[in-house]
Amino acid sequence: MDKLVVLAFFLTQFFSLPLGYFVNGAPITSCNQTPYPDVCNYYMGSSAAITAQLDQTRPSFRDTAIQVTLNQAAQAHRYISSIDTSSFDRAKLAWNDCVELYEDSVHHLNKSTSTNNFMDSQTWLSAASANQRTCENGFLDFNLASHLQTLPPMLANLTKLISNSLAINKATIVASSSSLADGFPGWLSSADRKLLQTTGAPKADIVVAQDGSGNFTTITEAVAAATAVAGGGKRTVIYVKAGVYKEYVDIGTSAKNITLIGDGIDATIITGSKSNQTGSSTSNSATFGVSGDGFVARDITFENTAGPEKGQAVAFRSSSDFSALYRCSFKGYQDTLYVYKNHQFYRECDIYGTVDFIFGDAAAVLQNCNIYIRRPMTGQENTVTAQGREDPHLNTGIIIHNSHVTAAPDLKPVQHLFKSYLGRPWKAYSRTVFMKTTLDDLIDREGWLPWKGTEYLNTLYYGEYMNTGPGANTSGRVKWAGYHLLTEAEAENFTVENFLAGNSWIPGTGVPFDAGL
Repeated sequence: MDKLVVLAFFLTQFFSLPLGYFVNGAPITSCNQTPYPDVCNYYMGSSAAITAQLDQTRPSFRDTAIQVTLNQAAQAHRYISSIDTSSFDRAKLAWNDCVELYEDSVHHLNKSTSTNNFMDSQTWLSAASANQRTCENGFLDFNLASHLQTLPPMLANLTKLISNSLAINKATIVASSSSLADGFPGWLSSADRKLLQTTGAPKADIVVAQDGSGNFTTITEAVAAATAVAGGGKRTVIYVKAGVYKEYVDIGTSAKNITLIGDGIDATIITGSKSNQTGSSTSNSATFGVSGDGFVARDITFENTAGPEKGQAVAFRSSSDFSALYRCSFKGYQDTLYVYKNHQFYRECDIYGTVDFIFGDAAAVLQNCNIYIRRPMTGQENTVTAQGREDPHLNTGIIIHNSHVTAAPDLKPVQHLFKSYLGRPWKAYSRTVFMKTTLDDLIDREGWLPWKGTEYLNTLYYGEYMNTGPGANTSGRVKWAGYHLLTEAEAENFTVENFLAGNSWIPGTGVPFDAGL
C-alpha cells in the first residue's frame, strides 16, 4: 500500500475524534471544544481573545495550551517540592515519588513545547498524564487514600489541563499532514546494530563481571559510569557476563542510549524481591527500572522473586521512550512487566506472571513473545494484562502480536483449578489487542474479566484478530460494548508500523521486527 495512503488511513482511523473536536476541519481553536472548557478558559483567558491572537506572529492555540500546562506543572512541582515531609510516615515515600513524577512531567511538557512533531508530542503528553495517575496510585498502594484529599486543587486542574492539551494536540495531528517519520531518532551506527545480532562476547564500553574480570562487579556501578558520560547522542554498551546479580538497578532520565547485553536468558539474571507488602510502592518495587530514552537490552533475565502471596512486585519497569528489548525474560507473579509510558517494543521475550502481569500505559507492542501464566494463590484469577489508559485521547495501549499464551510448568498440572483471562480494564479507556497469537486452552471462554462490576465496559477497547489455538474460540466471548472482533483494516492500526511508527526508529536499535500484520 502507498505510504501516503497508509498515513492518511492511520491518522483518520486511529486518531478519530468525537463530533465537535474540529472547527470546519481545522484544529481546535476554542476552549469550548476541549474536555474541560472551564479550566481552559480560567487559565487561558476567553476563547475569543485567544482565537483573535492566531496569526503568523503569535503562538497557535495548541502551543499556548501546552505552554499554560507546562507553567502549571512547574508551579505544582515547586509546591510539592517545598512540603516538609519530616513528620510523614509511609506517606513520605509516596510524596517523594510524586516530586520525581512532577519533575518528569515538566520534562515531557518542555519537550512538547519545543517540537513541531505532533505525534511525538502526543506521546510525551501521554507520559505526563501517566505521571499524574502514578502519583495518586502511590498513596493508594499504601492505603493512604485520605492523603489525596490534602493535595492542592492545582494538581487536579493540572490533570484537566493535560487532558485538554491531549485533545487539542490530537486534533492538530488529524488536521495536519505531518509525517510519522519526522523527529524519530536514529541512534545506532551500523557497527552498533551488529552488537545485537552477533553471538559471543560483544565489543563493549563497560564490562560487568562478578569474578572481577570486567570493569565493575555490579550493574549499578556500570550504570553510574555510563550516566557520567551520557550525552551527545553516543551510545554506551554495557556487557553483563553470566551470573546472578542481586541488586536493584535504576537508570535515570539523564542516562540515555544505553545498551545492556547479557549472556542469555537464565544465564545473566538480575533479581530482587521487593513488593508493596515490603514497604515499596508498586513502581519502586521494580528490580530493574529504566527512564533514560533509547534503552536497548538483549539476552537478560529480569526477575522479582517476592512470590504470589506478596502482591504487586515488579520485575521490570520502563518509561524509556523508543526502547527495545530482545530475547529477554521477565519473571514475577503479580505486576511482572510494567510498561509504564512512551514507545516500547519487545521481541522474542518470555514473560511470566499471574495477576495483571503485563500492565501500564505505554504504547507497547510485544511481538513473537512467549507469555507464561503461572500458578496463582488459591482463589485468585489470572489476568495477563491490565492496561491503564484513562483518557480517550491517549495514544497508548498493549498490543500482543504473533505470540503464544500458555501455562507455565507450575500451573499446567492444575490449570483446571484456576481461571485465566487475557486482561481486565485497570482504567476507563483501557486498550489491549491480541493479534495472530496462539491462545492455549487455559484461557476462559469469556476471554476478558471485568475490573469491578460493569465499570469501564462501555469505554474500554479490547480487540482480537485471527488468534489461533483452543483458547481463541470467540463464540463465548464477553458481550461488552468495548469488545471488538477486528477486521483486517482495524487490526492494521495496531501494527508496529502504525501503532509505534516503528519503521522510523526500531531499525536503529538492531532488533528484528515485523512492521505489518
